[in-house]
Amino acid sequence: MCNFNKQNQDTKALIHLFMKKAAQNIGGVNFLLALLEAMKTKKPHPLMYKECKISSNNTIISWNKTIFKDKVDILEEILLSHKSSENQDFNILDNDSQKKKKKILNMVRTLIPIEFTVTPQNKNDGGGFKFKIFDIIEDDNVTINPIFATMFFCSVDFTKKALKYEI
Repeated sequence: MCNFNKQNQDTKALIHLFMKKAAQNIGGVNFLLALLEAMKTKKPHPLMYKECKISSNNTIISWNKTIFKDKVDILEEILLSHKSSENQDFNILDNDSQKKKKKILNMVRTLIPIEFTVTPQNKNDGGGFKFKIFDIIEDDNVTINPIFATMFFCSVDFTKKALKYEI
């Protein structure tokens, strides 16, 4: 999932276009990369940051609900099991264990209302952008938003490759 070279052409194009547009909406590529670097410095994980807000010099990312360690652990486990996946749209409910499937469903129900808002500190730099954790939410199919995965779980190099990708 976090290996840009292994993604299919559609996924590469989607991530490239979104990241390009996102960078434009917050003042440029350097502002986006600075925000990602600021997020990577938060330990143990930026999603568990109590203020639900992380700032870089020029950009702020905020979200509307605190996320606890147990939910982040489940997300990390799911993404780790699909780390080398070439398919960004894997169904996170595809699990043989009913116990794990129930944990995943509880995590999904908890995280559905969360929305991330990225805004520039200088309003002249753009209007910012928003994204959610999940891309598809249906009865038997839940997929993680590739933009969420890129922002919180993939390396900054992944984002750089996405921005340099030519369609």
